[in-house]
Amino acid sequence: MKQLGRRAATGPQVTVVGDTFLDQDWIGSVDRVAPDAPVPVLQAAGEICRPGGAGLAATHAAEAGADVTLVTALGDDDEGERVRAELDAARVTVVDLGLAGRTPVKLRLRSSGQSLVRVDRHCSTVASIGGWLDAATDATRAADAVLVSDYGRGMAGQPALGVLVHRARGCTPVVWDPHPRGVRPPRGELDLLTPNLAEAGHLTGRAGGAVTRARGPVGPGTATTPSQPIIDALELAEQAGALYDCAVAVTAGDRGAVLAEPGQQPVLMPVEATAGDVCGAGDRFAATVAVERAGGAQRQQAVERAVDRARRHVAGDPGGEGSLRWLPGISRDPVAFAARARADGRVVVAAGGCFDVLHAGHVHLLEGARRLGDCLIVCMNSDDSVRRRKGPPRPIHPLADRIRVVQGLGCVDAVLPFDEETPDAALRELRPHLFVKGADYADQALPEREVLAGWDGRVVLLPLLRGRSTTHILDAAAG
Repeated sequence: MKQLGRRAATGPQVTVVGDTFLDQDWIGSVDRVAPDAPVPVLQAAGEICRPGGAGLAATHAAEAGADVTLVTALGDDDEGERVRAELDAARVTVVDLGLAGRTPVKLRLRSSGQSLVRVDRHCSTVASIGGWLDAATDATRAADAVLVSDYGRGMAGQPALGVLVHRARGCTPVVWDPHPRGVRPPRGELDLLTPNLAEAGHLTGRAGGAVTRARGPVGPGTATTPSQPIIDALELAEQAGALYDCAVAVTAGDRGAVLAEPGQQPVLMPVEATAGDVCGAGDRFAATVAVERAGGAQRQQAVERAVDRARRHVAGDPGGEGSLRWLPGISRDPVAFAARARADGRVVVAAGGCFDVLHAGHVHLLEGARRLGDCLIVCMNSDDSVRRRKGPPRPIHPLADRIRVVQGLGCVDAVLPFDEETPDAALRELRPHLFVKGADYADQALPEREVLAGWDGRVVLLPLLRGRSTTHILDAAAG
């Protein structure tokens, strides 16, 4: 049982508790097939070693500027020494409880940015963990936030950890990254659960996290819409939050994440679709949330930043092209467009508003809405509707101009104007799977929820671009 000395604090103190592996990548090129079997031959050119599991989450937290202590269990072997050396280089303080067996190893053979095969060593048997140390208790109590990175090998089930988590309630945020083979997270004592879709399905008793029922009107010639990640994430986040009495952030791959906080409607954090190596993206997400919470960020802000950091982790750079438009050349009639989309099994997203003076906040919301599905239709208030809502001299721009401007955005597929006070009638015509509003509606009752419930649709909330509004723009211009 070993402990590396603590460095001077440089940022918020984060303690990570969990199971650690040695991750290895053998990287090379493949230009031929083996003569004795139809398999590719990897000409290995190099090796990359790094801590895996909770060790990877700890290194990510250190990279984010936190002063990190990792409470884990490593074997007394060469693999364990390599992990310790990598953690030391990453400036992570290690409290090692000791492992009565070999350190688990996960080896990937990779070429051209893709994995050919993964080889696991010492992973099938779960070795017993040594006794809890006072240093582990001290590190957990001193932390500004605790991240439990459960990989199903026993660290998260330590009785002493359960006592510490219970005592931390209300004073230290505890972020729990679960695993299907891990222990059940404690109910009512966590700041945030961060499962992916499969893990959320396991936590709620829905294997795989898939939602398979129809997602819209089903009739002659209409196919049942296939399971859609962001819709699954919405439902699973709410269910897991109710089961474990805490906030839940469910990650949905290249669709982003859903945050469900107690007593509030879920908020979606969309992300641009990004190609790259997804290994470690979940650890990056959970570590970022823990560091942000340790620094005093609100949950929504922490999850927004974690989504962005996870995307950057996958991409290796801040770029990304996002999802592409589909069905080129189809009629812009919005009702026909939505009907065609549903018949093809596509997810229809709608958003509403006046869009009188288009600004960056509008574009931010609409681009986020488009990433949630396969098409975006904007329900736009008519001139009379805007005048009744806003009073003179609104609207500044007539309906035809507003439609032309919004229709010109690359993220918008069609615009449906409506003359009523609310878009209820327009929504009944479109029957979208998702209707998007800004997160400023999180604490308000939304009548659109009842409308969309008629065909199993959902109202979803997206974060706003702060400080942007038409009213502010017009006031500034008048001044």
